[in-house]
Amino acid sequence: MTPKTEEITRYDFKSSDELLLDANIWLLVYGPQDPNDPRVGIYSKALKKILAAKSCIYIDVLIVSEFINAYARIKKRVLSPPSTTFKQFRKSSDFEPVAQDIAADVKCVLKHCMRVESGFELLAIDALLDEYAAGNSDFNDQVFISLCSSKGLTLVTDDGDFKGCGIPVITANKRLLT
Repeated sequence: MTPKTEEITRYDFKSSDELLLDANIWLLVYGPQDPNDPRVGIYSKALKKILAAKSCIYIDVLIVSEFINAYARIKKRVLSPPSTTFKQFRKSSDFEPVAQDIAADVKCVLKHCMRVESGFELLAIDALLDEYAAGNSDFNDQVFISLCSSKGLTLVTDDGDFKGCGIPVITANKRLLT
């Protein structure tokens, strides 16, 4: 039986749920996103329901890393001229308050989560690299699928790349739900 993909606005979170929230969810809730993006409200409400249900939220260092890097790149696009490279922006005085905001927001994310290891030493790394080399998938996404599969976690994501990935998914992304 193929694991279900559930619509997040209809999902009844329970205390027994064990969830891995993708970096894109954390960015929509805590990152520098357009408040008019409807996904911000959808996933913010979902997080409130998750917390109220006392569902268990897990986080891996790859998710933290993706959150930090994506957040910094979004701020770079907003705060610096297009001719400025990311490294130049990171070394500029404009970056210090951005780094402080990112660190504060990561701390907010972490207070909701239990840390989990991706099990790098146990990954079928050759198979993951072969899949990546074929151009069919994002390497980190493959690691998250493996992590969810091995730990029995449900992935909460807005990333359409997880369609038919073989693990339970909760989302508002219509491409994943069709």
